[in-house]
Amino acid sequence: MNNTSIKVLVVGCGNMGASHALAYQLLDGFEICGIVSTGKSKEVLNEKLGGGFPLYSDYTQALAETQPDAVCISTYPDTHEQFCIQALEAGCHVFIEKPIADTVEGAERVVVAAQKADKKVVVGYILRHHPSWAKFVEIAQELGKPLVMRMNLNQQSHGYMWDVHRNLMKSLSPIVDCGVHYIDVMCQMTRSKPVRVSAIGARMTNDIPATNYNYGQLQIHFEDGSVGWYEAGWGPMMSETAFFVKDVIGPKGCVSILAKDAGAAGKSDNVDSHTKTESLRWHHADIDASNEFTRPDEWIDLQDEPDHQELCNREQRYFLKAIQENLDLTDHLADAVNSLKVAFACDESVRTGEMVRLD
Repeated sequence: MNNTSIKVLVVGCGNMGASHALAYQLLDGFEICGIVSTGKSKEVLNEKLGGGFPLYSDYTQALAETQPDAVCISTYPDTHEQFCIQALEAGCHVFIEKPIADTVEGAERVVVAAQKADKKVVVGYILRHHPSWAKFVEIAQELGKPLVMRMNLNQQSHGYMWDVHRNLMKSLSPIVDCGVHYIDVMCQMTRSKPVRVSAIGARMTNDIPATNYNYGQLQIHFEDGSVGWYEAGWGPMMSETAFFVKDVIGPKGCVSILAKDAGAAGKSDNVDSHTKTESLRWHHADIDASNEFTRPDEWIDLQDEPDHQELCNREQRYFLKAIQENLDLTDHLADAVNSLKVAFACDESVRTGEMVRLD
């Protein structure tokens, strides 16, 4: 056992929790000291990792008995705030899946608790660790202003994934749970303040709470004149036509993610395909006196195309770096709260039918 390893308690063993646990096992610098879940998933994960890890059904007990240096929280969003603050008050660093909490006020309380405890909190914005998405943002910033940003991720979920989505919709809508990623990307692209939002939604199944909806589409207006939309729908009824749109237009041209394989039919609820890019197509708007294009479209195929597991590995390397090098995460947490604030404003717009102005 390496005495300098960070002892981490893994809480939540679904898709993301299992991937983060595998990352801790793969990377030097971490050591799993316990696995927590309310159901059987902890046994499944324990076996997948080779067995022998202490298993817990009760988070408070696990925290007290394992005394970890860090806690990885990949549970459903309605537990995020409580579990995160509990970990911080126990003197632990925290890696937490997005969203940081299931209310804006809750997210702000997490930030205060992190400052008070003087511990690191890293939020799972997985796209920030993807080279192709970073390139997508970089090119978007070269297209001039205003930008028009068009993005969606509709999922024809069935089997296990429909169970996951129904559980998520007990506390959040699809445009809040998934939308925070893409709102974050839009804010990076514009580097401008979102000023107002509007959104629509529809409840297409009785399998979810009467107060929630499983399809939503949001629109954001930015201070610099940029606009963006994002669409997310979950469920066995969803269409797989144009479910993967990632497109940004500016005065100087446009850039698009074209995931030919990941965007194929039958892949919409495959977690690995959600981050896959494969190719970026950069179109230049320059024209000559005859209005003909002067430059061909550029195809950018980055060789570094991490899969879902490698992205989780990179997130955990960043978490390790944040702890070891005492990184200032003020902006990181401010961005996490900001994107959540915008997402919940969109949620409010769906429920009221009104455009919502942001402070």
